Order: sequence, then structure tokens, then C-alpha cells
Amino acid sequence: MNFASGGDVLAIVLAGGAGTRLKPLTTSRAKPAVPFGGHYRLIDFVLSNLVNSHIFRIMVLTQYQSYSLIRHLSRGWTFSSQLSQFCETIPATEGQNKGWYLGSADALWQNLTYIRRDRPRYVAVFGADHIYRMDIRQMVAEHERAMADVSVAVIPQPRSEASQFGCIGIDDTGRITSFVEKPANPPEMPGRPGQSLVSMGNYIFSLDALERMLAEDAGKEGSSHDIGRDLLPSWVERMNLHAYDFSRNIIPGSNPNEVGYWRDVGTIDAYWKASMDLIQVSPEFNLYNREWPLITAREHHPPAKFVFADRETSRIGVATDSLVCDGVVVSGGLIDRSILSPRVRINSYATVAESVIFEGVDIGRRSKLKRVIVDKHVRIPPDTVIGYELDADRARGFTVTESGVVVVPAGATFT
Repeated sequence: MNFASGGDVLAIVLAGGAGTRLKPLTTSRAKPAVPFGGHYRLIDFVLSNLVNSHIFRIMVLTQYQSYSLIRHLSRGWTFSSQLSQFCETIPATEGQNKGWYLGSADALWQNLTYIRRDRPRYVAVFGADHIYRMDIRQMVAEHERAMADVSVAVIPQPRSEASQFGCIGIDDTGRITSFVEKPANPPEMPGRPGQSLVSMGNYIFSLDALERMLAEDAGKEGSSHDIGRDLLPSWVERMNLHAYDFSRNIIPGSNPNEVGYWRDVGTIDAYWKASMDLIQVSPEFNLYNREWPLITAREHHPPAKFVFADRETSRIGVATDSLVCDGVVVSGGLIDRSILSPRVRINSYATVAESVIFEGVDIGRRSKLKRVIVDKHVRIPPDTVIGYELDADRARGFTVTESGVVVVPAGATFT
């Protein structure tokens, strides 16, 4: 296989998720389009993994609230057609049956004509909303060695959280012996109390196996047409389904503490925790790995600016343990353990701690924010306090999670 070009692999990125548990961040955007890490969108992580793995034939299947996602892809993910490279966006209504996708398997079925058109040997089907680095070539190579029909990337997770995922049983060779989607009582890994082996939602299909599986599922009455819920469980005894151990995936330039890092940011609390991972002194997920760069669409902004150093009145522009993007102006405010996206302005005497501030937000003088996520272009008036009195934040109509993270939605107004 020619890994240098990735010519035998066609990647399908499933990017139609509504992300209902991430609302209000997903009220007007698809989950893969949610900003993360200041500059990026969630979809940038899977696309960067594909490109760094020399896979340049990519189809992105969109559905829910797709405008901002398509806009982002068109501005940041264009390849060379002369080299047979592409990153194509296919909305649900463009599928073979011209209808809304019923599930992940149905999304593949509706686009099977397009998949066949590119004559791939393998089809990599990946989700668009997880935070991780992965050399997909290593997974494809193991798929070949195992002579697998389907390979599923797997990772151990706490049993208490495993009911959110597909849970897998394997034998000594790595062959999958059972696959149960989101079980109420997740099976425990042998010899690893409190841990379950779960699917990351990343698959390598041999093309002929994929065609057989989709054709059978399309005509099956009562199927929800989902890869994890329907496709894999029904074929686990009839095909060679192989578990790929993600913890063995080695990324150039990575640190030992990054091995096996994978986060599903499906809830506000999970999103906030993954964001806080980025600002640690020795982060588990390092944005600064130049050997496996993260790629995104960027606008041109001036450098970040910190102004005022009046110690007598504590009017000092300071950021500690934080990520600060281009175009930010910290005008006499204090930022600690936070992420400031492009064109954020922090005005004098304001304090922002353990927070994620999206693009274009203006935080007024003397305001205090702690453990807050603020969506784009919100103007927070002077003397506003958020994250300190949660009942008051709920009374304003803000989302407050079980752990006390407050979300200020786009378009929020203050009285």
C-alpha cells in the first residue's frame, strides 16, 4: 500500500451531528463546527489527522445546521485537484435517495455511488467531533495485517462512563467477539476492574465488506441504520471485525503523557474539561507539536495586545496560564487559566478565570467571570458577575451544568 499518497484510502467524515447535549453551543451550528482551542473547530482535529496521515481524498457528510461548517470547510480545507486531492462537502439532500440521513449507516448507503466512483480499496469512516491525534496509516496497516473486513479503533474508558459508547469484547488476537451500542450495564474488561473497552467511532472498512453490510442493512425492517447499533453487531459473527488499540498509535513529536489521549466533548462539562486540558503547564494534548500540526481556516488579525501597567490602581493587562489568540486586546484586565479566541476584548479591572471566550466577545469594565463559556460576539456590560452566583445565572436564562459551568449563549442580552 502506498502510504505516501494514501491513494487506496477514501475518508468519509460524518459531520451531521446535532450535538443536543452541547446546547446552547449547538443551537445554530453543527457540533463539528463548535469552536475549540481558540482558533479551531472540532472538525479540524479529524481533518488534520487525515492530512498528516497523507490521506487527501475526503468526503464530509453534513446535515444539521450546516452553514457555518460548510463556510469553514470552503475557506480552510481546499486541496489540489491536479493531484487528485479533494475535500468535498456533501449535504444530506445530495445523497442518493435525496433525503435526510436516518443514521450513520444510511448516510454511507445514500452516498455509496459516490464512494464507488473513487474506487478505494479501503474506506475510513471517522467522526468529526473528538479531540485526539492519530496516525491513521498505522490503523490501516494493522487492518491489512489482520486481514480484517472492518477495523474499529478502541480505547479503555471508566465503566461509569462507558454507557455513552459502543462497548466491545475481543479475543486474544484482537478479533471482536461482541459489540453492544451504549449498554445500560457496560461489560468490564477482563483483568481491568472498573474499565470497559469502547469504540472511538473510527472505522476502516474494506470496500467489498462495506457494500455487503450496507445493502443488507438498507433492506432490514426495524433497523435504525446506525453503524454501532445495527451494522457491527449484526456482522460480528459473520465477518472478521478487528479491534485497533489506539494506545499503540505513535505520533511524531508527541510526549509520553499524550499517548492514548482522546476526548469525547459531547457535553458542556466534557467540553470545558477538555478545554482546560490545553492550558496545563505540561498539557496532555499539546497544540504546539510542529511535527503533527493542527490545521484550520484563519482570518488575518493583528497580534494580541496587553495594555496598562498601573500597579497603584491594579489596572494591569495580564494573562497567566492561558491561551490568547490573534486580535485579542487585554486592556487592564486579568486573565487566568482561560482561552481567549480571536478579537476578544477584556476591559479595565475585569477578571476572567477558568473560562472559554469565543470570538469577538467584549467583556466590560469590572466584570467578573469564573468557569464560564461565552459564545461569539456577546457584549457583557460593565460590572457583570457570572459564575459566582449560579442561581442568579439560571434566572438570567443561562445554561448551568451539574459541575457549575455557565454558558452565555450567542445573542444574550443583559438587563
